[in-house]
Amino acid sequence: MMGDSCSRLRAARFPSWLSASLLCAASLLTTEWKCVRGMRVTSTGLQTIHQAEGESVSLGCRYTASPFDSGELDIEWSAVNPDTTQKDQMLLSYTSGTIHIHGDHALAKGLRFAASDPSMGDASISIALLSPAHSATYQCKVRKSPGVDTRKVSLVVMVTPSVPECWVEGGQLVGEAVSLHCKSDKGSPPLRYTWRRESAAPIPAATTQDVVTGELRITHHSQSLAGFYRCEAHNAAGAQHCGIRLKAKKPPNRAAVLVGTVVGSLLLIFILLVFIGILCWKLSDRRRSEEF
Repeated sequence: MMGDSCSRLRAARFPSWLSASLLCAASLLTTEWKCVRGMRVTSTGLQTIHQAEGESVSLGCRYTASPFDSGELDIEWSAVNPDTTQKDQMLLSYTSGTIHIHGDHALAKGLRFAASDPSMGDASISIALLSPAHSATYQCKVRKSPGVDTRKVSLVVMVTPSVPECWVEGGQLVGEAVSLHCKSDKGSPPLRYTWRRESAAPIPAATTQDVVTGELRITHHSQSLAGFYRCEAHNAAGAQHCGIRLKAKKPPNRAAVLVGTVVGSLLLIFILLVFIGILCWKLSDRRRSEEF
């Protein structure tokens, strides 16, 4: 650009002092326009925020305006619709010195400007008592004609796991397989489960623990594995526990079971024979009565 300017000035055959002045003015003007910037949102930080249910959060939107931005300040916070064919949902705005809350939907509950005067360069908002309904992508738009800038922040509200249920599958017999299970009905994914023994030795490495399903599988149960077990269900928002006592029952004596089965069978046969004998005696007694 400077070279073209010099060529044009030489072609016009201006005096050297005038040519130098014009070149200097052109250079200054070019530098000035390069430095001019419009409205700019300066907040940085996480673009996706994970926060636990019931807590509060601040979504940053600090901004600076250019001297060339001379229009009326307008600030808008909206929830971005994931369907690009649909309109975004307006939540909060600041126009002509007045704060407006738009709608009475769940996203607007507990939402307000963090600063008492958003026109002083801070359009950040805060949300109190977060609920899963607040999970959304929020957009801050700051406009002061001709400048305008935006910033988007995604908020994910994490739900703490509900108190899990603990139970045992299997007969808890020594020498057999047994499984401990743990499950929470509520909680934001990913949920993880961890089993541990209380007031006893650590869980042996021979056991298999699945942190996703909450199963602790013991392939060969023994007396040494009996005791109280506690399961922790946890995610990024928090944790809950449940506990259960695992017993180690001695398997029944097979010989005694066999003897009992034989004796029971013989006793049943004896009872049947007695019943049949009584029935036959009754029938014969009736026949004798009919003959007389």
